[in-house]
Amino acid sequence: MYIISLTYHRPIEEVDGYLEQHVAWLKRYFAQGIFMASGRKNPRTGGVILVKEIERAQLDKILAEDPFNAVAHYEVTHVAITTTSAGFEALSCL
Repeated sequence: MYIISLTYHRPIEEVDGYLEQHVAWLKRYFAQGIFMASGRKNPRTGGVILVKEIERAQLDKILAEDPFNAVAHYEVTHVAITTTSAGFEALSCL
């Protein structure tokens, strides 16, 4: 799976101008079963998206579609989850 960490590089007022489009983008990939979880960082300096195991090229294409590209930097971390608590088995790559 992938952990995507977004960090805003523009003022929050500018970020908010892209929020509706960003949420629509998130919903599209949740509906397709590609995104597993997402949320804001606290304090509100960016966000995090958990993405199921897909080809990196496909992920890069998806991330390039995000309207937040105008206001955020993305850090992509590929993680091979091997152990989970009960209820989180879907995160495991085994």
